[in-house]
Amino acid sequence: MKARALHVAGFGFRSEATLESLAQALDQLIDQCGAIDKLAAARSMLPLVEELGQLRHIEVIAVSDAELPTVATLTHSTQSMQARGTGSVAEAVALLAAGPNARLMGPRIISADRLATAALALAEGITE
Repeated sequence: MKARALHVAGFGFRSEATLESLAQALDQLIDQCGAIDKLAAARSMLPLVEELGQLRHIEVIAVSDAELPTVATLTHSTQSMQARGTGSVAEAVALLAAGPNARLMGPRIISADRLATAALALAEGITE
């Protein structure tokens, strides 16, 4: 078995966000960081991310909304804190989905239409 890093892209977005908003944010992450292994979203935001996962043939991980406030994020959005109890939904989701020893590759990125955010977490030592 070979150990490698797992790249998990987490998403946060406004209710007005479209599939294109998420796809554009994902493409920014891929341009900056390379291949993405899995996508992740809070359960309440899952359908749109699942649609993106199906289109891109990438597995989607669901994260409990109740867990979002338990994660320290690099970004501290007042709006996100009031709505979801975390400084960045995208960063929190990515970290939770990637597992207990995951780390963020940087702060979230924002889609061109400013309706979606995406963040990349890296989980080290995944064995294949």
